[in-house]
Amino acid sequence: MINSHDILETINMIDNENLDVRTITMGISLLDCIDPDINRACDKIYDKICRYAGNLVRTGEDITKEYGIPIIHKRISVTPIAMLAAACPSKDPVHFAKTLDRAASAVGVNFIGGYSALVHKGFGPGDYALIESIPEALSTTECVCSSVNVGTTKSGINMDAVAKMGRVIRETAERTADRDCIGAAKLVVFCNAPEDNPFMAGAFLGPGEPDCVINVGVSGPGVVRAALEKAGDCDITAVADIVKRTAFKITRMGQLVAQEASRRLCVPFGIVDLSLAPTPAVGDSVAHILEEMGLESCGAHGTTAALALLNDAVKKGGVMASSHVGGLSGAFIPVTEDAGMIAAAQKGALSLTKLEAMTSVCSVGLDMIAIPGDTSAEIISAIIADEAAIGMVNSKTTAVRLIPAIGKNVGDELNFGGLLGGGPVMEVNRWAPNKFIHRGGRIPAPLQSLKN
Repeated sequence: MINSHDILETINMIDNENLDVRTITMGISLLDCIDPDINRACDKIYDKICRYAGNLVRTGEDITKEYGIPIIHKRISVTPIAMLAAACPSKDPVHFAKTLDRAASAVGVNFIGGYSALVHKGFGPGDYALIESIPEALSTTECVCSSVNVGTTKSGINMDAVAKMGRVIRETAERTADRDCIGAAKLVVFCNAPEDNPFMAGAFLGPGEPDCVINVGVSGPGVVRAALEKAGDCDITAVADIVKRTAFKITRMGQLVAQEASRRLCVPFGIVDLSLAPTPAVGDSVAHILEEMGLESCGAHGTTAALALLNDAVKKGGVMASSHVGGLSGAFIPVTEDAGMIAAAQKGALSLTKLEAMTSVCSVGLDMIAIPGDTSAEIISAIIADEAAIGMVNSKTTAVRLIPAIGKNVGDELNFGGLLGGGPVMEVNRWAPNKFIHRGGRIPAPLQSLKN
């Protein structure tokens, strides 16, 4: 039975508390586009993306008009392109990136993800070439996003890949220095990357996924903060219950959109990613939720505990609302994309060290953090290694999306605009990890990987 109170509550969430569906992401397998002739492969890729996703944007707009639910982005994820590059080893993988960008523009989506490589246990034939091409690919395209998975709990951490990615991130930032280093904002390094993540920059369609699928990422940190504000002075158990109930409502809305998009596009419904994805808009911040729990500022002692409670309660509420929850699902802490995180970093309450601690209990990792432009590739690699170790040992996804702010120092600002936001350049530990990074090899998988 439809409850008028629930309807009015949802309308208020949309109108006043920044409730939205952050993205409808269509996953498209490109495995049947593999061809030793790179030109033929690119033609197949373009045709398939346009054929499957031609109505994606219009469908999202129609759902918004019909149900009044804002759908902020429409996106595409594809098979990791390194798998296709392996079939034409003498050709430049950037051809694939430009084809993806052209297809994304033709169908009108905001981003396309999958310029990716999975190298957690070693490098395949197409992996080296793709990783080396990332700086050029991201600096010469608009919509393409890239990701590299360097570790898993089952396989350990590929330290050769970690070392390589430190250099790639720096070069990508340098090539886009005239655009606030935007290239690095479209590149993420993973441990335990999920195959069904709808969020950028880390979205790709894993080889175990269907030929085409609809995944939806919801949002709603403003809704959670408002619910806690209304609850007033309650104990921690009550806080957890409020978050669970709110996450249930948010996820229900996401499932409705996912199923409706699936039906209209005649594509299978995959998952709802119930992550609390913040924006630079005031009132739409994960940091503000933590502060509503009682912290003077995000970054204060107690922040990790509060974030652990939030992340767990979001998952518990979400899985009651949908039988198909996946992706990252939890609370995001991207500094430049979160108004509260930006403010905490600007006033010195939030440090890179504290953010690393928070990543042990949130749903992803060190996300959208601007660091000094002269930070060495080895330090960037060491930050990646630290995050990958947290993910590997705790059997969770962790990721690093750092933006070396070329020509800028601690306290200077970067500004990307839109959902990527902007924020201050944060200080990094300058003690050198060079010898450790240059050893190469692989960090062995932890004992808990031997579950069979």
